[in-house]
Formats: sequence, C-alpha cells, structure tokens
Amino acid sequence: MAQPSVPRKSTGRPPRISLSEILDAARRIVDEDGVDRLTMRRLASELGIAPMAVYHHVRNKDELLVMLLDDYAAQNLRRFEPPERARDRVLSGADAIHEALVGCPWIVEVLTADDLLSTSALWFVEQIVDGLVQAGLTLDQAVRGYRSIWYYTAGEIVVKTTAARRRSDDRRTFRDQVFADLDRSELPRLAQAADRWAPLTSADTYREGLAALVDGLLQSVQSQT
Repeated sequence: MAQPSVPRKSTGRPPRISLSEILDAARRIVDEDGVDRLTMRRLASELGIAPMAVYHHVRNKDELLVMLLDDYAAQNLRRFEPPERARDRVLSGADAIHEALVGCPWIVEVLTADDLLSTSALWFVEQIVDGLVQAGLTLDQAVRGYRSIWYYTAGEIVVKTTAARRRSDDRRTFRDQVFADLDRSELPRLAQAADRWAPLTSADTYREGLAALVDGLLQSVQSQT
C-alpha cells in the first residue's frame, strides 16, 4: 500500500531582520567589547543571519557607526533654551555634549576619528560656534575654538574612562609606584603633591576647566582688539 505523502517544509525566504534589531545588536557589542570588536561578520553571527543580510541595511561599518551615533544622540542629547549671554551659550552647549557622552565612552572613541559625526548633535555645535562669534571671534576663530573645546571634552572622557578601567582591579598603577619613589631634590613640587596626586587628578573638574578654556579663548580675542 502506498505510504501517505509527507508535506515538504517550505524553504522560502529566511525571516527578515530589521534595522532596529541590527542597531541593538551592534550596540551590545560595542558596549561590552568596544568599537574595535564590532565587525559585520560578528554582527551577523550575533543575529544568526548571513553577512549579506546586514549589508541590505547598511553599506559598511562606518555607516553603521554613524547610525549608532545618531540614534544615541537623538535619545540622550537634550536641547536647552539658549542663554542670552554668548559665553553661557558656549558653556551650555559643551556641557550638554559632555553630559551625554560621559555615560557612553565608546561614542567618543568613534567621534575622535573626526570624520564620523552625528547630525543630531550639530545643533549643539551650532550653539558653541555661534556663541563664540557673538562673543567677538571671527567665524574661523570660532570653529578653531570649538575644536579646542571638543578636544578637551573628548580627551577628558577618554582619559578618565581608561583610568577607571585600569583601577577596577584595585591594584597599584605604575604611576602610583613612580610617585611613591620621587626624588625630592630633582622634582620637589611633584614630590610635595605625590600623596594627593591621584585624588587631585581624578576629581571632576570638567566644568571648571571648560570655563577656564572658554575665558581664555575670549580673552585672547579681546587682547588683539
């Protein structure tokens, strides 16, 4: 007697992956392992799909990083009512960027590439540049001033994040060992501050340093007029 036929399983298209799922997986990778460990092949593996399925949504890793940047900026950068004083506009714009980025250091690592940026963050850059122009700088000087502010902001986050990671195992750092054995005759000031060096340099002085930097930029212009 003939056996009943068994229905064949459909081999149609595999389930489609969404862009939001790709961004979520990419964000998990960079949060846990850093930007360098994010590759299109690993991303596809995490999602259980072929690499070509990822390329259906993004052309390359750079475009993926820009999407992550823009998504993060849209969710975490909060626009403010621009202060009337030009100096305060500059400080508010830089402080808003710092506050958003300090909680997600991998973004700074991406932005320091200098050619990847988030369009959602440009409003804050506009506040800084326009504030510097309103304070008396030329447009060229204002752009260079913004660059200095950005270098200070990004550098502060990167250094503090790296230092915190190195201290997470509670071991003495190389700097601690060096400062414990300073030659007081050759380095008297450093030796004098040696026992307080770590807490002094790890204190949160971003706003204090930002204000000093902005005031210096403005004073340099005033001295030329």
